[in-house]
Amino acid sequence: MYITNYKEPVRLALDTLRRNKLRSGLTILGISIGISTVILISSAINGLNSNIGKFVSALGTNDLWVFRFEPFGKRPTTEELNRKQLTYEDGVAMRSLAHVVAVDPALTYQNFQLGIGNVSLKHGKHKINNTILYGETSAVKVTQDIELLEGRLFTESEEERRANVVVLGHDAAEDLFPDGSPIGQDVECGGNVFSVIGVLDKSPQPFGSGRNTQDNAAYFPLNTFRKIHPEIKDFWITVKYDNQANKAMVIDEIRELLRRRRSVRLDQADNFAIFGPDSLTRLWNQLTGGLFLFMVSVSSVGLMVGGVGVMNIMLVSVTERTREIGIRKAVGATKKNILLQFTMEAITLCAVGGLLGIAAGSLFTLILHYAVTFLHAALSTMWIALAIAVSCAIGLLFGIYPAWKAANLDPIEALRYE
Repeated sequence: MYITNYKEPVRLALDTLRRNKLRSGLTILGISIGISTVILISSAINGLNSNIGKFVSALGTNDLWVFRFEPFGKRPTTEELNRKQLTYEDGVAMRSLAHVVAVDPALTYQNFQLGIGNVSLKHGKHKINNTILYGETSAVKVTQDIELLEGRLFTESEEERRANVVVLGHDAAEDLFPDGSPIGQDVECGGNVFSVIGVLDKSPQPFGSGRNTQDNAAYFPLNTFRKIHPEIKDFWITVKYDNQANKAMVIDEIRELLRRRRSVRLDQADNFAIFGPDSLTRLWNQLTGGLFLFMVSVSSVGLMVGGVGVMNIMLVSVTERTREIGIRKAVGATKKNILLQFTMEAITLCAVGGLLGIAAGSLFTLILHYAVTFLHAALSTMWIALAIAVSCAIGLLFGIYPAWKAANLDPIEALRYE
């Protein structure tokens, strides 16, 4: 009757589960809840990370941004806000650097104050508020990987002669021209009339299926923009380089160029910032990393409760089967045999809870995927494998003591037990 192979403990464990269905079910419930919570959280964050990755890729590949300070992840200091602004000439100088494909020095105007006076664009009886106005060079079609829905972008010639032309964002065009194509139509902005030559495709939306503020925008040739808002002089420079392998070299060359142009001494820090779309990814990873650790910590409480339940049922099982253990030892079972049997019972108990938790987590993920479409919740093979490993580890951790207690029972005392 003693254990002779590794299959026997598993069979005995399953027999125990079948004999005590309610008690076993309540015991593995804690494990199942903890595992399903981890699976659900990891799936939701996995989907959000995928969305952010697509959004960052859509901002432009092989791009670097140059500005007075980096605006992502922290509030600018007083020193950063008081830095000398970048100039158009700074951007032009970067075009001569090795491995630089295109440079777009751009200006932006946005006014989100509510009020009747804040009408940005008009066409007939149609008006739109809070429109972002951009002044771009013709290089924007290269640096931003722009996708047009219809029409075209402005040319270098139109930029040089300050032509009154404009390219509308998707939502701006839809709101101003709900009944037809805007191409060739006129819009009014800042007291000037501009001819619409193009409409951009819808911008990617990382969260939700609603409107992206970037779609309520108007793009003017840089010199044309200066006619509308001559007071705006704070340039944001986008640099497109040729290959990811040359990124560090391009950054060093831009830094050296700007330090020289801005008369930064050797002992002084940079008074500008060079960064890229990966800055958004790092910021997002910091946010989700903390959230994920918090949620995993909360779900771990459920796993600990489940583990304590496993230890409790195993201790009860050892007490109930004391005479059986004595008989097994009497017919030749060793401490190792008994230890293996009860340890495997605990691991099997937790493994069943883990599998049920994975099934429940997968079901919840599927529901979340279709119910909250912008999340794009997706299962991760790594987290499923980790969940199985964790559930088995809990069985081992909380099953060792009851198994040790069973293995060290005195056979004579065990046989006397009633």
